[in-house]
Formats: sequence, structure tokens, C-alpha cells
Amino acid sequence: MGAYEEGMEIRRQVLGDDHVDRATAAATDLDADFQRWITETAWGGVWTRPGLDLRVRSLISIAILGALNHDELELHLRAAPNTGVTPEEVREALLHVAVYAGIPAANRAFRVAKQIYEEEAP
Repeated sequence: MGAYEEGMEIRRQVLGDDHVDRATAAATDLDADFQRWITETAWGGVWTRPGLDLRVRSLISIAILGALNHDELELHLRAAPNTGVTPEEVREALLHVAVYAGIPAANRAFRVAKQIYEEEAP
């Protein structure tokens, strides 16, 4: 199995089939190569490495995306249960963001996390 196939497998496992199917269907001539590159490089090249499990990679992604105020934070927060990440672990990761990346970044990340957890509450 190549990097693209391995990456697609992990991408589906972490983000879910619905998200990946939407992203794949939305690809155009403009970004199709970029979507393939993301799948091969990020998902097939980094997320498949043996050094960290998916749970740890998910927490790292949440912390980095929170620290950088990236929109993909929401995507990874929604995907966190797929990797076994708990809301308590997200809280701890975002406290790290506050200390090492700044309170405004953590404040926004907590706001996004609260919104997601409220939407997904039973």
C-alpha cells in the first residue's frame, strides 16, 4: 500500500468518512493536487509513523492549531473522539497553549471547544 492509500485510511479513521468524502468530492482542478499531497504527506507520511499513536498526534494537532488560531482546530476537535481524546485531555492541551502560545489563542480555542462540546452533547 502506498502513502496515498495509507494516508486515506488514517484520514478516514481520524476525520471520518463523511468529512473525507465531502473534501474529496469538493476537490477541483485547482486544488486536487493539493488534496492528494495532504493525504500522502500529512496523513500518509506523518500520521502513519510508528513513534506516536493517533491519540497523541491528535492532541498535538489540537494544541498547534489552537496556538496558531487556525480554522482547522474545529475539525480536529470534532475528530478527537475518533482518536480517543477526551474533553479533559483537550482542556489540558489548551492550558498548555495558554502558557506557551498566549492567552488570546487559548481563549479562542476554549471558545471553539465549548461550542463543539455543547453542540454534540446528548
